[in-house]
Amino acid sequence: MSDRICAVIPAAGRGTRLGQAIPKIMIEVADGVTVWHLLHRRLRPSVAHVHVVLSPDGVGAFRELAAAELATGAVSVSVQPEPTGMGDAIFGAAPQWRGHDAILVVWGDQANLSPVTVRAVAAAHTGPGVTLPLVAMADPYVEYEFGPAGLTRVLMSREGDRCRPGGLSDIGVFCLATAGLEEAWARYAAGARRGAATGEVNFLPFLPHLAQDLAWPVRVVPVADPDEARGINTPADLEFARRAHARWAT
Repeated sequence: MSDRICAVIPAAGRGTRLGQAIPKIMIEVADGVTVWHLLHRRLRPSVAHVHVVLSPDGVGAFRELAAAELATGAVSVSVQPEPTGMGDAIFGAAPQWRGHDAILVVWGDQANLSPVTVRAVAAAHTGPGVTLPLVAMADPYVEYEFGPAGLTRVLMSREGDRCRPGGLSDIGVFCLATAGLEEAWARYAAGARRGAATGEVNFLPFLPHLAQDLAWPVRVVPVADPDEARGINTPADLEFARRAHARWAT
């Protein structure tokens, strides 16, 4: 376990596209096993603390679900009052993570995340900057572009960008040094262009801003299996996660 790193899981959204009225982190992938249980098992060996950001409607039920983990003090929760984007969720929880050397941001629906990848990212993140596990995707939803100066741009399909087949995508995991991070986000968010479709100040374009405008180093951890990038957004994604868990459990 690394005492340097705090995992932060933004999980304030609902699984409405799945026909569920609960946060996706609470959705069952097997009897009694939720996405939360999978993420907790895979994160805890590599981080000192896990913090989950929830909606006002979801926090009570999550406290019941994670009562045992919360009782240890190694897990905490906070509330994002309004669904104003991942960046706001992450930085609204800053009091929970600012005392650590780094934060490991993990989207709350990444049921296929491998503990091997978590360990590799924690081991690679040894100083200032950003560490990104990236994987080549046949049809990426998000694409990371690199040039001679490093990470230059992040394309996002949900904001109308066109991603290229075979492009590099993230797996919903991002490790960032905390020194100077809050100040960098505040300055970025104050002048950032809002997404064309969502109207949000998106978190992902903040990463090339750190690399290009602030000269933060970006380390890439290659991921071989594109299935790790598959979050739970549709009924097909949920069925895939359930089949994958059944294979791992046998």
